[in-house]
Amino acid sequence: MIDRKAGKQMTENKPLRQSKTGLPDRLLGNPVIRHFRRFHWLYLFMIPGLSSILLFKLRPMYGLQIAFKDFSLAKGVWDSEWVGLQHFETLFQSANFLRVLKNSIITSVLRLLWGFPFPIILALLMNEIRAEKYKRTLQTAMYLPHFISWVIVITMVTGLLSKSQGIVNELIGALGGEKIDFLTSSSWFRTVLIGSGIWKEAGWGTVIYMAALAGIDVQLYEAAMIDGANRWQRLLHITLPCILGTVTIMLIMNMGNILSNGFEQIWLLQNSPNKEVAEVLETYSYQVGLREGRFSFATAIGFFQSLVGMIMVFLSNFLSKRMGGNGLW
Repeated sequence: MIDRKAGKQMTENKPLRQSKTGLPDRLLGNPVIRHFRRFHWLYLFMIPGLSSILLFKLRPMYGLQIAFKDFSLAKGVWDSEWVGLQHFETLFQSANFLRVLKNSIITSVLRLLWGFPFPIILALLMNEIRAEKYKRTLQTAMYLPHFISWVIVITMVTGLLSKSQGIVNELIGALGGEKIDFLTSSSWFRTVLIGSGIWKEAGWGTVIYMAALAGIDVQLYEAAMIDGANRWQRLLHITLPCILGTVTIMLIMNMGNILSNGFEQIWLLQNSPNKEVAEVLETYSYQVGLREGRFSFATAIGFFQSLVGMIMVFLSNFLSKRMGGNGLW
């Protein structure tokens, strides 16, 4: 007769079966463990990106409390005295705030109106090229400016648009026209700013849209061609609707930078004659906050920009989904 108690005791004392991975079999049945085992290489590839976000995006948020303190280098972040919203009140009551805010909004809107659709147009044009060798060469040529620093780009712009020795003004003079002071004119500043930005970044911006275009089912175009649709009709009724989701998501993400125009490009193009329209929140923060050692004030400006950007992202995402489109979440 089998002793059931002895058998039960032997079962309890028996070690759990180990798999080849060293994990007990009962853990291998867990859906979370199975998921990580199946996609572990993808998670390994995510580590560099997540580390970058952690170090350069999330970790600096610790310093946002400076905006609400009278920060002192000697006392440090934690020991500095709290002053509440004092720096924000100083910012909003500043004589230059409305002018700087207006410049930031106008520049951001112009970037959005001109800079955002340009990569889409380039991607659509390149998608129509059938010669693969020429297409790859053109793509490479358009990507290259992205890897050039703004210092070099502005040096090139100066060489082209300088009133004294610029190639453009030399050509205007040779044709009998009057030379234009592009670099110090307030009326030309935003044109030069937006134009140089498009030249540098538009080619790189086509990467995402080219990937979206590559994912469109070729059978859709073949069916449309059989039905007699021309290139323009295929563009309107197949290409654009298929990439509309990608365009919407990119637009929502761009809305987060509605008050962020970049520092380096504007600072290098800014000078005394055009400062009235060239000074934006980034340059104002650097000039008033960092050069004068008012770190809390500079942080308050950055916090204000981030808050407006976050509101615009949530608002644009809500409107997009409300109108039946895609959203980030």
